Amino acid sequence: MSNSSSFREFLLLAFADRRELQLLHFSLFLAIYLAALLANGLIITAVACDHRLHTPMYFFLLNLSLLDLGSISTTLPKSMANSLWGSRTISYLGCVAQVFLLVFFMSAEYSLLTVMAYDRYIAICRPLHYRTLLDSRACVQMAAAAWASGFLYSLLHTGNTFPIALCQGNEVEQFFCEIPQILKLSCSDSYLREAGINVISSCLAFGCFIFIVVSYMQIFRAVLRIPSEQGQHKAFSMCLPHLAVFSLFVGSSFFAYLKPPSFTSPSIDLVLAVLYSVVPPTLNPLIYSMRNRKLQDAV
Repeated sequence: MSNSSSFREFLLLAFADRRELQLLHFSLFLAIYLAALLANGLIITAVACDHRLHTPMYFFLLNLSLLDLGSISTTLPKSMANSLWGSRTISYLGCVAQVFLLVFFMSAEYSLLTVMAYDRYIAICRPLHYRTLLDSRACVQMAAAAWASGFLYSLLHTGNTFPIALCQGNEVEQFFCEIPQILKLSCSDSYLREAGINVISSCLAFGCFIFIVVSYMQIFRAVLRIPSEQGQHKAFSMCLPHLAVFSLFVGSSFFAYLKPPSFTSPSIDLVLAVLYSVVPPTLNPLIYSMRNRKLQDAV
C-alpha cells in the first residue's frame, strides 16, 4: 500500500493523442481563457474606476469576477501547457495546489452568491433600510466572510484528501486534479472519511440553497405587488442575472458531484467538469452585462 506522498507526480487525462487534436484543444482553451480574462477584467476595471458603480451590488459583482478569474486560472493554464508540450504530468504539489485553489474559489463563489441574494432581497423587499443594512462596512464584512468560508472549506477538504493512501496508481481521469477522481485512487476506509465531510458540506450547501430560494420567493412576491410595469421590469432586471448565474453554477456543479453512479463514464465526467469549471467563469460577465445599461456604459 503506497501513501499518496510517495508519488512525485500525477498523470492527468489527455484530450487527444494526435498532435493536431492536441493543438486544437490548446487553441480552443486559449480562446476561452482569453475571453474570460477580458470579460472579467473589464468588469473589475469598470466597477473599480466608475464612481457610479460604487454600490453594494457592483461591489459584490467585482468580487464575483475576481473569484471567476481565480477558478478558471487554476485549471486551464496547466491543461493548455500539457496539450502544447504533449505531456500529461502534474507535480504532486501542483495537484495539491489545484485542488486547494479550485475548492477555495468555487466554495467562496457559492457563499458570495448567497450574499448577493441577500443584497437583492434587501433592495427589493426593504428598500428604505437598504443603505442602513448594507453600508460599506457591512458589504466588506460579508465579502470577507465569503472568502474566509471558502478558505476554511478548501483547507478542510485538501487536508483530508491528500494524506490518504493511494492503492490504484496515480492516473487522474480528469484534465485537472479533482477530489472525486483522486478518491477513486484511494482505499475504501480513506474514502469513507471523505464521505463524512461531504455529508456535512452538503448540509451547509443545502442551507445556503434554501436561503436563496426563500429569498427569491419573497422577492417575486414583492415584485408582483409593484403597481407599475416599468418598476416590475426594473426589479426583474436587477434579479434575473443573479438568478441565471446561480442556476448555471449550482446546476452544473451539483450535477457533476451528485450524479448517480450509473451515470458515470470518462466522457460524461469530462463534459461535466468543463461545464462547472470553465463555462460559468466565462459566461458570468456576459450574463451580468447583457441587460445592465450602467455596466455597459462604464465598460
